[in-house]
Amino acid sequence: MAFRTCDIRDLAVPVEECVAKLRGRCAALAAISGIDSSGKGYITARLAEELARRGLHPAVINIDPWHLPQTVRFSETDPGGHFYRNTFRWDDFFRLLIEPLRAGRSIHLTTSLIEIARDRYYDYTYDFRDVDVILLEGIFVLKKEYRNRYDLRYWVECSFETALARAMARNQEGLPPEEIVRDYRRIYFPAQRVHLAQDDPIAHVDAIYENDGEVVLDVEPRSSQAVGR
Repeated sequence: MAFRTCDIRDLAVPVEECVAKLRGRCAALAAISGIDSSGKGYITARLAEELARRGLHPAVINIDPWHLPQTVRFSETDPGGHFYRNTFRWDDFFRLLIEPLRAGRSIHLTTSLIEIARDRYYDYTYDFRDVDVILLEGIFVLKKEYRNRYDLRYWVECSFETALARAMARNQEGLPPEEIVRDYRRIYFPAQRVHLAQDDPIAHVDAIYENDGEVVLDVEPRSSQAVGR
């Protein structure tokens, strides 16, 4: 049964134990998920810092740059359900990056990623060496077809109301507030409700991090901020 906490150190202990059990045979793989703007990136960054203080080498990977183009992921017909089904390049993400990094604990991969706001592709190089644990952060990573890939599964708990307030405060794309509210209520939150109903992610996690209430700007570790050597 999942335990609830608001202390990052509580999330670090199971990671330490998992890394010790693997004894360097491969990297541990921990998934950190939650609804849009729940604070996943902020919590993941803090967890990476805590693990580094404990002498571990984490690789922080955010799935956002692996989005499909807007023409694929958005639709006027069932906007939430369509977004849920057509968000990411899942096969490429796991095949090109996650699986080889987990198996070999190191990777040097130059691949094509996408800027979500501009829908523009760019080349990016992932360069990690001697990784102890991969912290994979993003929405929908706890879909039922993927959750058995992970050694640990964490959920960042946050209400839709708080998440919307955080999205408006962060507003990385400089959008009008009414546009943010419209998109979250028409696309992103309905997609999350589909995820909660179909995959029941909270029932299959090892820990739930309580992150509701205070509106904290989410500093999400994008691919260009990945922790590597």
